[in-house]
Amino acid sequence: MAQLQRFRAQWMFELAPGGGSSSLESRPWRATRGSSLRAVDTRGKQELAKEEKARELFLKAVEEEQNGALYEAIKFYRRAMQLVPDIEFKITYTRSPDGDGVGNSYIEDTDDDSKMADLLSYFQQQLTFQESVLKLCQPELESSQTHISALPMEVLMYIFRWVVSSDLDLRSLEQLSQVCRGFYICARDPEIWRLACLKVWGRSCIKLVAYTSWREMFLERPRVRFDGVYISKTTYIRQGEQSLDGFYRAWHQVEYYRYIRFFPDGHVMMLTTPEEPQSIVPRLRTRNTRTDAILLGHYRLSQDIDNQTKVFAVITKKKEEKPLDYKYRYFRRVPVQEADQNFHVGLQLCSSGHQRFNKLIWIHHSCHITYRSTGETAVTAFEIDKMYTPLLFARVRSYTAFSERPL
Repeated sequence: MAQLQRFRAQWMFELAPGGGSSSLESRPWRATRGSSLRAVDTRGKQELAKEEKARELFLKAVEEEQNGALYEAIKFYRRAMQLVPDIEFKITYTRSPDGDGVGNSYIEDTDDDSKMADLLSYFQQQLTFQESVLKLCQPELESSQTHISALPMEVLMYIFRWVVSSDLDLRSLEQLSQVCRGFYICARDPEIWRLACLKVWGRSCIKLVAYTSWREMFLERPRVRFDGVYISKTTYIRQGEQSLDGFYRAWHQVEYYRYIRFFPDGHVMMLTTPEEPQSIVPRLRTRNTRTDAILLGHYRLSQDIDNQTKVFAVITKKKEEKPLDYKYRYFRRVPVQEADQNFHVGLQLCSSGHQRFNKLIWIHHSCHITYRSTGETAVTAFEIDKMYTPLLFARVRSYTAFSERPL
């Protein structure tokens, strides 16, 4: 009985907090946990110190590079990246208003991120009102001539519409927006981009459904491009005639190109020729080309239920007026049955690589012959095989020029 009481007393003593052998066993665990926490804190402080040191070295390298000491700058860049490999992406810069030195003018940018989120709103806030007239820009140097900032807003917007022109030269508009803040605001005018969208899609884009602005619609919605030509190159081998002695048969490698040029007003040109793009592309700048065998017509865009944009075109050969031959005007001629020949083309618009809407894939190609005397129409559908290679877009700078009409 006494032995049982001693066992209970010893057991209660061991269960008590801080007593017995359990406390002795828990002390190493607590000591290990405390040491691990201290190690984590130390490691974190070391990482912060290393990043701070790398930041100082990187800013020093920037200063040396701006001063022209490229060799010294490379050494500091190397030391900074050895400490923190991605230190370049952890630093953003802005000019300090007080610093006159180059290296001292770079500090971390934390407050201006919200301002630059919407560049258009930021520029509009920077405009100043002088004599109750909105000044889009200010002359940098004093001059006796009238500065463009003296023009009313309506006149400036009309000039910008001339820059875009009826050819929808939006690339020139974007380049013009880089002149100053005021031009940037004018280039983002919703009316210009609304007219551009109406020019491309017509009444189908009256409402902004899936887009926040007219500019976003023009840039994101699938459309054909007007600042270049869609080109495809087809190559195949054709069997030739057998030689007279019958010992060999020649094989010919045939190579030709297809060119398709779209215009904003719905016109399209198509040409199939063996001539290379260097000689053909300059001739397709306008519709008034004198190139023989060119096909002219109209096109339209169609978006199906599967959200695939397709281009349908009806093209015909350019009509040429033949001069009357008065030499045989008294002879009786055999009447020739006249017919109109049209080609119906279907293409699927898609993107490839980093460019947008730069690829056309053949869907169907058919020939419709309508006889004028009877009104009957014969349709011949061509099989879409390997001869119909996709057309890839090639931008041409000479196509972006002032048109005879504004937007």
